[in-house]
Amino acid sequence: MHCASCAQRKGRRECPALGRTICTVCCGTKRLIEIRCPSTCTYLTAAREHPPAVVRRQQERDVARLLPAIRQLTERQYELFFLFHAAIERYTPGVFIADGSTRLVDADVADAAAALASTLETAARGVIYEHTPQSVPAQSLAVALGTTLAQIRERGARVYDGEAALALRAIEEGARMARAAEEGETAYLDLMARLLRVAGTAEAPWADPPAASSLIVP
Repeated sequence: MHCASCAQRKGRRECPALGRTICTVCCGTKRLIEIRCPSTCTYLTAAREHPPAVVRRQQERDVARLLPAIRQLTERQYELFFLFHAAIERYTPGVFIADGSTRLVDADVADAAAALASTLETAARGVIYEHTPQSVPAQSLAVALGTTLAQIRERGARVYDGEAALALRAIEEGARMARAAEEGETAYLDLMARLLRVAGTAEAPWADPPAASSLIVP
């Protein structure tokens, strides 16, 4: 029986997401990217517990690069950081913004996070003023991040403006550091996409925080 995904190689693994047999190549390369693997998939679990050496080295490099931006965050702020990034996944490289004109780059992520953080910091001081990024993609992302924060609060979590702002500042710092390193326009987005896939949060629905997060239950 041929692979249900590529229809070229022989199917050897039962895929719970597709309900059919796929080849080992498609299972390894399309996992969580083209195939929305459920958390119960034994192949997904095995890959996370025993990743290849090259993958482990990449993960270690990614964490080392991200650490300066997040080392000062509390546990709740750290959760917010990743919940915001689940929203940013909506705009991964290669996916176009609503107007179909451009893609998101690290500079847009930094500007959007900085603008919303400034708005929240201003609100924490008792002043209502909305800071707006300059680029259209950053404006769109800032709205998405604000929507994510509102949805977290609607679920009953008490999130203060100040702690949300700190999580956003960490995102801004991470994106600006990647940009300063001149590793490409989407180096930070690529790094976070890899970490989200490892954490399993990349498969969460758009702006729908993972139910396991302690922020969802007060």
